[in-house]
Amino acid sequence: MNNKLSVGMFTLGMLGTNCYFIYDPDAECNSGECKHVIVFDPADQGAKIFEKLTEKGFVIDLILLTHAHFDHIGGAQELRELSNARIYCYEKERAMCSDAYLNLSNDYGMHLKISPDGFCEDGEIITAAGMSCKLIATPGHTSGSCCYYFEDGGILVSGDTLFEESVGRTDFPTGSTSELIRSVKEKIFPLPDETIVYPGHGELTTVGHEKMYNPFVI
Repeated sequence: MNNKLSVGMFTLGMLGTNCYFIYDPDAECNSGECKHVIVFDPADQGAKIFEKLTEKGFVIDLILLTHAHFDHIGGAQELRELSNARIYCYEKERAMCSDAYLNLSNDYGMHLKISPDGFCEDGEIITAAGMSCKLIATPGHTSGSCCYYFEDGGILVSGDTLFEESVGRTDFPTGSTSELIRSVKEKIFPLPDETIVYPGHGELTTVGHEKMYNPFVI
């Protein structure tokens, strides 16, 4: 496993959502622009994300969503407008993106909606910023929840599917406990044990640790 990719993080919004940016620190510069990144789940303050990344010389090539709950999309529109990066998510999350009731933003008086520039399929390889990751459909937290796996780097961005010794809630619209457990066991646990899991909330973990100690899926 290469482990050459680098991961940065912002924790944003009222629910402390982890927004990640991933890049290849060894990538060659292109026309003077270095350190192209993919941003995951811009939860809030899109302008702040853009400002902080730009200050460090990062160029945002793509924005990926693990799911469309309000606490994962709150800064997406503003970040897209400032960066001109496209937004993609899993095709089965279309309804959640466009419905403020389903994405829970109505509950907080936000009425958020997002219109992704593209929808990806389960197993699709997404290439941007000189990197490639695989979309892994992991329904359960929502019907269109997904993870993004960077085999070259041993990285899994898990959204709210898998946390450190926990899993995502399933009592929200389109959630399903049985689907979530099946997703973790059948889609995530077959990955190498040393794969680092970057969850939507809380601390990092590994696939191997969760296979041993996660009480929800043992």
